[in-house]
Amino acid sequence: MGVPGRRPKPEGERRNRHALTHEWVEVEDVPYDGERPDLPVRWITTDEGERKRSTWPAATVRWWDTVSTMPHCCLWTRADWQFAIDTAEVHARWVTGGRGATEVRIRERQLGTTVDARRSLRIQYVPPKNERQGDGEQPAGVVQLDDYRDLYG
Repeated sequence: MGVPGRRPKPEGERRNRHALTHEWVEVEDVPYDGERPDLPVRWITTDEGERKRSTWPAATVRWWDTVSTMPHCCLWTRADWQFAIDTAEVHARWVTGGRGATEVRIRERQLGTTVDARRSLRIQYVPPKNERQGDGEQPAGVVQLDDYRDLYG
């Protein structure tokens, strides 16, 4: 997950001018395609108290496909993946008419599903290395002013 502690204030609003003790975690902005667990078999308890096998709601399957491919999933440990699977169960209960919208919102924030949540966790998406500008390279159409300095002297 992210770095613990308060979210950093903007540069002009900081009261302490010393160097920050916490840094941002930079993650390449590409979908995670590493090893990820599948949603497990889902069991529900009927009104009669019987446990029976059930399928995951389509909305939860779409949610899982989105959450489990977020770029910062590369930082997750087994415990984080288990937390995400548990959140999928809470999500499934909520979309099938149960309670739990607040719990889903809190858990999604802890997982970093939105830009604001990632900012709180100090996770920053950066362009992939193959798309970044190299050192000293200038984008096409940009003139180097150093070439025109001291033309007359």
